[in-house]
Parts: sequence; C-alpha cells; structure tokens
Amino acid sequence: MTRMTPPNSPEGRIGAVSDTPEVPVGEVDPRIDTSHGTESQWQLIRRRFAKHRLAVVSLWVLGFFVFIAVFAGFVAPNDPGDVQARYTYAPPQYLHFIDRTEEGWSFRPYVYGYSVEIEPEALRRTFVIDEEKKIYLSFFKRDWEYKLFGLIPTDIHLLAPERSRDPFYLFGADRLGRDMFSRLVYGTQISLSVGLVGVIMSLVLGVIIGGAAGYFGGWFDAVTQRTIEFLRSLPTIPLWMGLAAAMPSDWSPIQTYFAITLILSFLGWTELARVVRGRFLALNGEDYVAAARYDGCSHLRVIIRHMVPAFTSHIITAASLAVPAMILAETALSFLGLGLQAPVISWGVLLQEAQNIRTLATAPWLLLPGAAIVIAVLAMNFIGDGLRDAADPYAK
Repeated sequence: MTRMTPPNSPEGRIGAVSDTPEVPVGEVDPRIDTSHGTESQWQLIRRRFAKHRLAVVSLWVLGFFVFIAVFAGFVAPNDPGDVQARYTYAPPQYLHFIDRTEEGWSFRPYVYGYSVEIEPEALRRTFVIDEEKKIYLSFFKRDWEYKLFGLIPTDIHLLAPERSRDPFYLFGADRLGRDMFSRLVYGTQISLSVGLVGVIMSLVLGVIIGGAAGYFGGWFDAVTQRTIEFLRSLPTIPLWMGLAAAMPSDWSPIQTYFAITLILSFLGWTELARVVRGRFLALNGEDYVAAARYDGCSHLRVIIRHMVPAFTSHIITAASLAVPAMILAETALSFLGLGLQAPVISWGVLLQEAQNIRTLATAPWLLLPGAAIVIAVLAMNFIGDGLRDAADPYAK
C-alpha cells in the first residue's frame, strides 16, 4: 500500500525552494544564541542570581552586617561595657553633619547634648535634648582601646566625641547607661558567628551522615532515617530549653558559647542530611559514578571527587536557608535566659532588657535589637530564595 503525501507537506513540495538560509559546514547558525553557551555552572548561577533583585539587595544588607561584625570595635564609638549611671535610659541623639553658625556653615558632625528634668508627679528624672549644647564628633578618633580581629591592639574609631567623656548615644542608653548602638554592634558579632558556626557544624554532620546513608543504603540508611524522624518529631523549644538548662552555671562565656553552638548544630543537621541523602540516591545510578567505581576509585574518592561537586550549589542553598533558623534559635534561648548570659553581648541578651512593659514605655529604643534580627533574618531568607532559584536547573 502506497503512503499518500499531502501536497502541502515539505515532502510534497517537489522542487520548492526553502526560505531558510543555508549555513556553511563548520559555522554556527547566527540565529542561535551562543552568548551563554560556554558558561560554567557557577557562572550560570551567578547570572540567574543577579536577576533576583531582592536577593541582590539582601546580599548588600548582609554584607553590611558582616562588615559591622568584623570591624565592631572600629564602628562602635563607646566601650559596650562602659557604665555611665548619670545617663540611665538616655534617649537617642540625632546625628547632624552640617554645623550652621553666625559665620556660615561647615561640615562638622555633632549631636545635641542632654538637659535633665525632674517630673514633679513621679519624681522621675528624664532627659531632654538641649539644642544649646553641641557635642562635636571626629572621624577616625583615638579613644578606648580594643583588638581588631581579636589580635591587633588599636584605639582608632570611625566616629567618636572630640572630648572622650561627652555623652554620645545614637541608639540611646540602657538601664546602666551603656551605649545601645555599641552593644548592638558587638551583639552582631556574636549572633552572626553563632549562626555561621552552627550551620558549618550542621553541614559537616549532614553531609557525612546523609551522604553515607544515601551512598551505602541498607541498614545504615534505615537507622539514619528513623533517627532523623525521631529528632524532628521532638518539640524544638522545650528540647533546647532542657539541653541549655543542663549546662553548668559555672561555665565561662566561651564554654557557654560553644555549648550553645553544639546544641543548635546537634538539632539542625537533620534537614541538611535529608537533602544530601536525596541527592546521593539520585546520583548513585549515574553513569559517571558507576564508571568511577569500575575504574577502581575508593568510596571516599567517588563521594568527594565525583558526587559532592555535582550538588554543591544545592548544599550552599540549604545552608544559607539554615542560618536564619540558627540565629533565631540563639536569640530565643538567650531571651529566655537559657542561652548566652551577660557579660556576653548578643541580640538575644540585649532583648532581655525589653522584657518589662513599663521599661519599654519609657525606653522603646531597647527594641532596636529586635529590628536588627528581623532585617538580618529576612535578608538571609531572600538570599536563600535567590540561590535556590538560581541553582534550579529547570528555572527559566
């Protein structure tokens, strides 16, 4: 039986001339976009991430927080532990850069000083901004000494009063007259480092345990899965509270810091382990993995050299989304008095000052650490979303 060819089909148009220009052998069709053809996986991820505007802005915000954490002593104008009883709950001072006088104006940063008033009914001392008193500030001023990067002794500060004992409280003062801005800067150092160190430890545990479960399978995979399910079924906050309360009260701040980090890592590795296990199960059947085994590669070389690099971007994405959870966990424990304790300065420790409603009515600036937590957590979540979308091979 003879197949009938429709006259309108390309096969039926005998002798028809195609409108498509012929491409010489060895040359690339000019209609094909090859501008991104030679990009590596990381270049593709970077290009896709750059299109996520909210993630890019959040990356700059996170970079600002990291800068503050690294150069905390340089940014802080006052010693965070310096007690000034005369300025208890002093209100924030607004920073001015243009000094206007009868002779004209000049670029000279300053803040207004305080005047003390006594409320006749409550017999309570209150501070009022006095525009007759100007406290001039200097850039790169030498003042109290600190250690840059924890190693280099120096006394240079970004901005500080020209006279060392003049009050300078950008974010107000707490109940002991300590500078809230300087304490918030140093709290950034501790809170971000707890989240980062905790995620690194969770990442190591998750890659090792989840990778072994997905690669070898069998009874080890079954035991790992049941362990993960058991740990994820436990109520998180009570478990944190129980483990934190079990820490000895005579531990030093450094010991408490590492203990809190270990607790958060011990409970945070399960999600990362599930992600890694799933990726190992998917890669186990790939041809290049089987070829590496047949070539005589050891299990460790197959995992490290051939499997882990295939989903490094997914690991980074999962880790970036886990950092905010670590920061919130440390803040919650410290706020409840079960985590880091004074004299250690963290965002959670600073928020302990804001537990009293009556205190907040007179000093609402004590809630500023909460604003820093919200901004940092949102920025990290947006960065994680951007990385997740950029690492998705099916994203447009």
